[in-house]
Amino acid sequence: MGAMESQLRLIKKYPNRRLYDTKTSSYITLADVKQMVLKQEEFQVVDAKSGDDLTRQILLQIILDEESGGVPMFSSDLLSQLIRSYGNAMQGMMGSYLERNIRAFQDIQKALQEQSQKMYGDNSRVSQELWAQFMNLQGPAMQSLMQAYMEQSQKVFAQFQEQMQSQARNMFSGLSFPGFPSSQQKTDPDKK
Repeated sequence: MGAMESQLRLIKKYPNRRLYDTKTSSYITLADVKQMVLKQEEFQVVDAKSGDDLTRQILLQIILDEESGGVPMFSSDLLSQLIRSYGNAMQGMMGSYLERNIRAFQDIQKALQEQSQKMYGDNSRVSQELWAQFMNLQGPAMQSLMQAYMEQSQKVFAQFQEQMQSQARNMFSGLSFPGFPSSQQKTDPDKK
């Protein structure tokens, strides 16, 4: 058993929908799992009977609970767009694209928080109040920053898509398909 495996917290889900934390030898709730996520603790949820990995299912359930109460993070339009991405040829890329963008957003937030701590110390209450004031005053500037980042990200994605199309054309350039002229006929001006 490696060091990484020993740090991984194992949670078993029983048929009665209860979650059992093997580290503390006690039953826990989704709220407890959410706290593990917030504390960045490594864990895995498995079906107690079959051993199937249910971690994603539990995380999605936490997101659903968060979206149901308070102020939702995802608009209906965004959720519709995500659903349309399933089954699409670019589905695998969409996940990594979203993951990179969220990580970049978190990096920006972390850098701003670290700057705030350097300026105002570790007083979290004061820091939170100042952060809220800063966001209220700098909302449009922050939105512009994020919009510029997203536009740049879209450009990179478009370039990547063009590169993939170019590679696909090059890969199939020697083949001819019924009903389609071969790429050699298009590029060779001597052949008519």
